[in-house]
Amino acid sequence: MNVAERREELLRATVEQIEIRGASSVRIADVASALGVSNALVLYHFSTKEKLVAAAFAYAAEADLAHLRKLLARRTTAVRRLRAAVRWYAPTGQAKGWRLWIEGWAASLREPALREVAGDLDRRWKTELAEVIEQGAAAGEFRCADPESAAWRLTALLDGLAVQMTSYEGPLPRATMLRWTDEALARELGIDESALTA
Repeated sequence: MNVAERREELLRATVEQIEIRGASSVRIADVASALGVSNALVLYHFSTKEKLVAAAFAYAAEADLAHLRKLLARRTTAVRRLRAAVRWYAPTGQAKGWRLWIEGWAASLREPALREVAGDLDRRWKTELAEVIEQGAAAGEFRCADPESAAWRLTALLDGLAVQMTSYEGPLPRATMLRWTDEALARELGIDESALTA
């Protein structure tokens, strides 16, 4: 296994261990044990637990961003691309991905390297959404005077719903949560909600 393949294997295992144990509780030994390798091998590639955890979140973030870009690059209207992205981003209950990010947000309060990774991911998500909102407004699909603020409000709603849906057992039916996200998207774009499915 070459260095890049080994690092990717370590990062995948770290993400899995964070999902199981939480970001603050995961240990180098947990990652090493999951792969049947030595602690020294993990430390050779990532000199500290903090660097390993931050790199694992960056790895997961890149995968999420790649999927977001794929959704937003579809050859369809900006409205359809935005709705697909918002519905993909929307929490679906006890989803592993959201548990990972909520863990990351909590751990980033104490870990500067992780805070930087989480902040960068957040900025990039908002930028991607804002760019498609700008494209749709420029094409005359809808009106939005401030795409950046619209992206902030949409992601804030989705992040808040994610905490509710992931941290507690079903306080909100998924259908209600999706209806709220559609209502918010329609409001931000200044269109009737029925236009989201047209």
